[in-house]
Amino acid sequence: MLQTFHEANKDLLININGELVHRDEAGVSPFDSTVQNGDAVWEGLRVYDGRIFRLRAHLDRLRRGALALSYADIPSHEHIIAQVKRTLEANSMRDNVHVRLTLSRGIKYTSGLDPRLNTAGHSLIVLAEHKPPVYDKTGITLCTACHRRPPSDVLDQKIHSCNQLTSILAKLEANAAGADDAIMLDTRGYVAETNATHLFFVDDAGEVHTPTTGACPEGITRSVVIGVCLDNAIPVHVRDITLSEFYRAPEVFCTGTMGEIAPVLSIDGRTIGSGAMGPVTTRLDGLFAQVVEREAEPIL
Repeated sequence: MLQTFHEANKDLLININGELVHRDEAGVSPFDSTVQNGDAVWEGLRVYDGRIFRLRAHLDRLRRGALALSYADIPSHEHIIAQVKRTLEANSMRDNVHVRLTLSRGIKYTSGLDPRLNTAGHSLIVLAEHKPPVYDKTGITLCTACHRRPPSDVLDQKIHSCNQLTSILAKLEANAAGADDAIMLDTRGYVAETNATHLFFVDDAGEVHTPTTGACPEGITRSVVIGVCLDNAIPVHVRDITLSEFYRAPEVFCTGTMGEIAPVLSIDGRTIGSGAMGPVTTRLDGLFAQVVEREAEPIL
């Protein structure tokens, strides 16, 4: 599942604080909080035929994270949308595009941890790439990481921050194990999510289960899938879930903006169900596509 270079991205224009710069010339100040301390929040958006799915929900989450971090200067939704539109138009992008938004506390007047050193206002980066969903619909494999998701009294995962070292450490474990991604548990031993996506399983009765977000971000795609279940009389349960429940489930799938819905074929070398996308996952995948088609917001 290693992403490869997309030739259409070789001359990307990156939007840094409103300035469009070629990818080979783009730069961020070494005094920026993103570089100094990982002090930034981010969102991933997917563009479908000139429309972005759940755009406002993503921008709301970005703003909530910035407020939680006490950013003094937060750009409006309208400003961010305008910069996203400018970036897409400058790159002649309309479909099968992923947009990464990064909002930092901005540039410090000297290096250091203290947020009072930030007096220049926020930094906003809009990075749009030609990129299809990164997870293969035929399925992915997972292993369980030793590294745990921190609880909220250590690092609140509801702040969608650029501090992702725990995810990187878990991904290193997955790479070493030959798996596509890693399951991360919380400090109590319950499943939280993977290093990059949320997890669901389907039980023998066809009911859907997913972990709480006590130790992971509140996923936009996750919330859509839960809503789809409720709207279509598919029982769905949000609760603490053990790893063994995932092992024995007939269907497991993951969700995320980067990969939409993808089945999980094996966990820690154990085949899940038939080792292919199951009927409930297939149905949810189709229903999710209908929601995207119906609700994506025009931007171009």
